[in-house]
Amino acid sequence: MGDCFDLGFFVKDTVGKQLVRAADSIGANIAEGTGRGSYKDNARFITIARGSLAETQHWLRRAHTPQLLTNDQITTLKPLIDTLAPKLNAYRNAIVNKTR
Repeated sequence: MGDCFDLGFFVKDTVGKQLVRAADSIGANIAEGTGRGSYKDNARFITIARGSLAETQHWLRRAHTPQLLTNDQITTLKPLIDTLAPKLNAYRNAIVNKTR
């Protein structure tokens, strides 16, 4: 492919941007749901945030495979992601229970 196409840059750029967008989307959806003012809307946005969390996990795996992230970075991020999933579920369940 020559010097004009750097696949490493392409992968880093693509995976990196997707990872950041997915991770940012978690907090953005939590904030938007909270700002909606109803438990039903809030629960719906928490569900979307859980989807963004799953997407973040996917992009982290993709970043680890071609070694775009170091083992130290993965070791730092994995516990945060692993603890966030049950917290989001508990938060959503508390909100859903208020709508009943």
